[in-house]
Amino acid sequence: MLRLENTAALKVLRDNLLQAHDPNRPIVRVCRGPGCLAVGADKVSQAFHSIIESQNLGVKVQPLVKDTGCHGFCSQGTLVNLAPANLCYVRVKPEDVEEIVQTTLVKGAVVERLLYHDNGTRYTSAAEFPFYRAQHKIILKKVGVIDPLDINDAIQGGAYQSLAKALTAMSPDDVIRTVEISGLRGRGGGGFPTGYKWKKTVENARENPGPVYIIANGEEGDPGAFMDRAIMEGDPHAVIEGMAIGAYAMGVNQGFLYVRHEYPIAIRHLATALDQARTLGLLGKNILGTGFDFDLQINRGAGAYVCGEETAIIASLEGRVGEPVTRPPYPSQQGLWGRPTVINNVETWANIPYIVDHGAEWYAKVGMPQSTGTKIFSLVGKVKNTGLVEVPMGISLGTLVEEIGGGVPGQGRFKAVQTGGPSGGIIPYELKDIPPEALKPASVGLQTSESMPEKKELSVDFDSMAQTGSIMGGGGMIVMDDRDCVVDVARYFLRFLEEESCGKCLPCRLGLKGMQEFLNNFSQGKGAPADIDALESLGKALVDGSLCGLGRSAPNPVLTSIRYFRDEYLAHIVDHKCPAGVCRDLITYRIAPDICNGCTLCTQTCPQACITGEEKQPHTIDQDACICCGACMDVCPVDAVVVD
Repeated sequence: MLRLENTAALKVLRDNLLQAHDPNRPIVRVCRGPGCLAVGADKVSQAFHSIIESQNLGVKVQPLVKDTGCHGFCSQGTLVNLAPANLCYVRVKPEDVEEIVQTTLVKGAVVERLLYHDNGTRYTSAAEFPFYRAQHKIILKKVGVIDPLDINDAIQGGAYQSLAKALTAMSPDDVIRTVEISGLRGRGGGGFPTGYKWKKTVENARENPGPVYIIANGEEGDPGAFMDRAIMEGDPHAVIEGMAIGAYAMGVNQGFLYVRHEYPIAIRHLATALDQARTLGLLGKNILGTGFDFDLQINRGAGAYVCGEETAIIASLEGRVGEPVTRPPYPSQQGLWGRPTVINNVETWANIPYIVDHGAEWYAKVGMPQSTGTKIFSLVGKVKNTGLVEVPMGISLGTLVEEIGGGVPGQGRFKAVQTGGPSGGIIPYELKDIPPEALKPASVGLQTSESMPEKKELSVDFDSMAQTGSIMGGGGMIVMDDRDCVVDVARYFLRFLEEESCGKCLPCRLGLKGMQEFLNNFSQGKGAPADIDALESLGKALVDGSLCGLGRSAPNPVLTSIRYFRDEYLAHIVDHKCPAGVCRDLITYRIAPDICNGCTLCTQTCPQACITGEEKQPHTIDQDACICCGACMDVCPVDAVVVD
């Protein structure tokens, strides 16, 4: 690659790439996101390459196979998009590739059986899918389209144009002012105004001259969350460009990408993107011939969830134990090596190029006044369409779960939505039709805005989530149905946070253990109604007394579940029953003799071998040997297994 010495060279390169691109050339985009890789996307990609290479398809058909980042619709993987036919095939397997090549690439016909269908309707284009229709892609616009390992492909798609604009047409103060006006708030969970943080950092640096540092927080440890991972794997140049623009605005020459060790693909893609950017002169010395120097290095986190907290990240980067420290001073005052430091999460940095390119006013019009732009969520749990979604801030919870998510599969009933990762709250699904201003102020969670706009239904934004007692968090969203027990769910997340706590401060170290003991007793039918109040009081003490955000937000699942599902807690304690049929000490499995058809599937599945009965005759369960694992219920074709 030739080094680009000026912005004109970057424009020429992009123009040449666009001219060299044949719009009629078939392009096969194979999703290699984590969901698709889990079901064999790598083999699908290999099959396309080998079949196309082995068959001389002629001059008219010279398909280009691109391995891309996550397409989002994870429950339908492996996903394959074909251009310019604008076709999307779902659940593609290696054995389907030969048919796709011959039918679609050679003959121009459609393989009907590989199209996505929903409620009797078949869809050819991904844009038509209900899963995608209500989305508004900004950050994920190029994820799933470009090859993340090819910087030329990224530049052809517009990468580094915003950096060129900032370096040649904007002053550092102009960039900061643009980010301020856009209303961008941190996407890592805190929701702190990004432009204000940058401005204060610059002011502190002017009072105390010396180096300033920036850090991208890629320590994404929430169970079920993969938003930042998808960005780093699918469009690493967006993160790099955003950090370079931020570095220019704040006078930074060195930045750090702090990425969890469990993301090897993200690390590999970032490392490749960094090398390619340096080769073209987009990182390093004298970027684009403007005299601006900036470079990035990758640091791997060791998997500690608490290192998602900004002061713990700094400690880890400095070679110390990754533990939070008391604030103030804040990192913008004294951060890495005692110098002013800005830490934003990966998604926040990836917003910056689009804000600079399109302008602050354009970005501020997306979403709502106090929560502008879009937010990426990982939608998982008891929902038909699971995957990665990007929606405008302020979208209704009902639209997100029912239209994009497609509703709960089977005959289950929506019960609750857990937002914000393990530190988020459990919101009853009925709350979706209640405007946030009708709720009583939350006793826990973030402070809410006094100027919240009036809404007709609950929307997903920073202030509305805080009003319910939950948080936006990094973007994890877990949907639960009536077979999920809120006591068990709260116990699961509390156990996770207890294990991940650094144990440095007393409220978190002992408080989480004490709360866990309460929940363990409840799940066994032990305790008294007064213990619910004691648990709630202990949770509030953690909120008030913990050192860092982990301890202060850890009680959220418990406090919100008590707030909205107290009756379910009482059922465990008073009635010694688990309404959801989950807590093993409070349930028994039995087989209804009038329903059982004697198929023997339950006997073949039972790990305890405690189910007996003749073929085509009703079966029975030995209650003394049953461990209530639910395997029999999962395989029963006639729903003869019931929970008492």
